[in-house]
Amino acid sequence: MMAPPSRLLPILRRCRSLSSLASPASKAVVYDEHGAPEQVLRVADVAPIQLGERDVCVRMLAAPINPSDINRIEGVYPVRPPLPGAVGGYEGVGQVHALGPAVTAPLSPGDWVIPSPPSFGTWQTYIVKHQSVWHKVRSDVPMEYAATITVNPLTALRMLQDFVQLNPGDAIVQNGATSIVGQCVIQLAKVHGIHTINVIRDRPGSEEAKDKLKQLGADEVFTESQLDMKNVKSLLGALPEPALGFNCVGGNSASLLLKFLRQGGTMVTYGGMSKRPVTAPTSYFIFKDISLRGFWLQKWMNSDKAEDCRTMIDYLLGLVHEGKLKYEMESIPFGEFSLALEKALGKHGSQPKQVVRF
Repeated sequence: MMAPPSRLLPILRRCRSLSSLASPASKAVVYDEHGAPEQVLRVADVAPIQLGERDVCVRMLAAPINPSDINRIEGVYPVRPPLPGAVGGYEGVGQVHALGPAVTAPLSPGDWVIPSPPSFGTWQTYIVKHQSVWHKVRSDVPMEYAATITVNPLTALRMLQDFVQLNPGDAIVQNGATSIVGQCVIQLAKVHGIHTINVIRDRPGSEEAKDKLKQLGADEVFTESQLDMKNVKSLLGALPEPALGFNCVGGNSASLLLKFLRQGGTMVTYGGMSKRPVTAPTSYFIFKDISLRGFWLQKWMNSDKAEDCRTMIDYLLGLVHEGKLKYEMESIPFGEFSLALEKALGKHGSQPKQVVRF
């Protein structure tokens, strides 16, 4: 075969170099079977991965440990990654490390990106995925917020917008108000002129928790025991009866929310922390026309409504940048993942959301 002209040799060498582009060796938190996270999770070495033509290699910066991550590992979540060799984690933020030779997305090395919609396997130091997975985000916010912006804040935003037409001056009621979703609901409602009535469980430090929520913009905060009365609406004062309620607890706590709702009101359930069913008196359906709905972010993201997901994430990060959206987190180095996991599992008492830094 005739040798290529000398002027083509640099091009051919460059093509061979690009075609053999690979990620650095990585470390990942993996599991081969479902079970208790502290028993089935392990840190494993991951060999370099070849980049496809339109792949992007991302060096992860931070990723949270969400309750849904734990549920996936336990095998009780409706959608789970295939086994064996599943990598934990579902959301996070990383920095572009390398680009495949045919990447057309407006990405450059050093850009901050998140998987959007979220995708399995964020608990690892390097990830290689198709360019369509990655969404460039601003890098002038704390990385912990970029790492956690999708699951909890987006849930709060969607629930405020998808079920009832709320107008400035309206009110909503929620339990689990100290959760990150609850904190985001309070702040997003405040931005849009919506009042919030918030219910928290009785526990040591509940008065301090009330103060923190009011600093975020909560109008009223009650413990469950304060609502052990027949006419809870007498506690509203000048606030209007809520048109919408958010339940992430279930059991008696959910029943308390129903007492607040106005005629034709709607309660949306997005979690079940108490592991108790939602029950409602028959009279609420007949005489108050109450509606009970559910919300699951992953299902919403798989619908045609998810087209604007990235715009919403940019909006939420803008609020973070402006100081209008904040929530409590604890950042822990990847080398101390086992400690972060213990805290996320509640083995050290009540803890902020755990965010692992890589």
